[in-house]
Amino acid sequence: MTQTLEREQRVDRSKPANGKPRGIRRFLNEGHGREPFLRPRARIFWYGLLGVGILAGIPGVLARLTQGLQMTDLGPQMPWGLWISAYIFFVGLSAGAFLLSTLVYVFGMYQFETIGRAALLSATISMFVALALIGMDLGALHKFPWVFDQFHWSSPLSWEVRFYVLYIALLIGELIIAVRLHRGMARNAGRSKTWLKVLGIIGIPLAIVGVHGGTGSIFAVVSTRAGWYGGLFPIIFVVSAMVSGTALLMAINYWQARGTGRKPDNSLLRGLSRVLLAAVLIDILLTFYEYFVPFLAHDDGAREIFAIQAAGPFWWTFIVMQLLMVMIIPSIILLSPLAKKTGWIVAAAMMVVIGVFGVRLNIVIPPMIPGVIEGYPDNAYFPTLLEWSLVAFFVFGGALLYSLVSEWQPIHEPSVDERDLAELTDDGDKVESADTAHTTTTADEPTSTSPTSSGTHKPGPTTHVTPAEGVKS
Repeated sequence: MTQTLEREQRVDRSKPANGKPRGIRRFLNEGHGREPFLRPRARIFWYGLLGVGILAGIPGVLARLTQGLQMTDLGPQMPWGLWISAYIFFVGLSAGAFLLSTLVYVFGMYQFETIGRAALLSATISMFVALALIGMDLGALHKFPWVFDQFHWSSPLSWEVRFYVLYIALLIGELIIAVRLHRGMARNAGRSKTWLKVLGIIGIPLAIVGVHGGTGSIFAVVSTRAGWYGGLFPIIFVVSAMVSGTALLMAINYWQARGTGRKPDNSLLRGLSRVLLAAVLIDILLTFYEYFVPFLAHDDGAREIFAIQAAGPFWWTFIVMQLLMVMIIPSIILLSPLAKKTGWIVAAAMMVVIGVFGVRLNIVIPPMIPGVIEGYPDNAYFPTLLEWSLVAFFVFGGALLYSLVSEWQPIHEPSVDERDLAELTDDGDKVESADTAHTTTTADEPTSTSPTSSGTHKPGPTTHVTPAEGVKS
């Protein structure tokens, strides 16, 4: 009790007499009585890490702006490399995070409501990072506005630019509505929820067909590259997006909760792990057919690409990152008893996020190694340190932008109902474990499912707990 009073007194002294926050607290959640994004110690560590990453990325950005593409290992026969791989990686993160948000706002799966706003913000920031990376890959940055002036109906790139603009506008609009609804600022809560559902419904085909499926189409229509050409490629892109987006939100939710001193929502993470497992298993199936069918068809071009992917200079992106880190190890974890432990679930999710980046490298680079014309020598490419530096700048810069928005708005703050339900679930888990350890039930002594006179809580159906009701033992 004494520590609680001292903490409240410290909070009171941080405000002027009129009770309004001052200084930088005016722009932070805790200055307005909302849950902070991070505790002070975690905040120092996190922003220090982001600062180091951004500083490490400055040389790459300066080299790109002063030297153009000469600072890369790209060439006339190898026009795409690390930056294109990172671009499609972040487009996939965006599409996957958005599709995850539709589980809440479109399909009414409110057990995932805690990550709804985080999913929308992640999707928005990921698109900004993706566009920044593709902008750096353009040889002439000043020609970028021409894509809006010149359009051809048969060009996937022409369609993509317009889909991206609509998609980003939809994400921002939906995020604003979701935040205002959470803060109680919506004039009509029912109408706001309706708008969230309508925008989500519009966004589903936009994200699947227009954004990430469309990005896959950019590769799928290149008939001279055996590793890309085919109708299955856009579908693989969409499923892989769901894999990476779900894994990213799991990792963010867990570490942000730890950073605030709040216990991670185990039931939420377990539910998301089932979504992740389903997406990974579908991805495994599609990958199997992607490789198996060309072998049955005796496609020599595809066989050559597969040999390069498995045993060429980028073998590690296929063997280690795609097969092991995305497919095999996470599947073993999520299908085994380890899936009951939150630490293992989060480890699998983080492994998947990193592994999918390797999948993007494996998609882009190995198919471009063989000469496009018979008799041409094979291409040799490996990203330079300055290329990695530039990617680091935008990755850490995107994480900084995400963090600043989360400091300013309640992106991760659970509602009162969500807090109470989490506490109720945790209490039930603890009591259930105690009952299992200390109670012996025989065959002729059936287990009671109702509360006992001593107040012991037995597991029962989950009920909705309102703030007025509180948590009942």
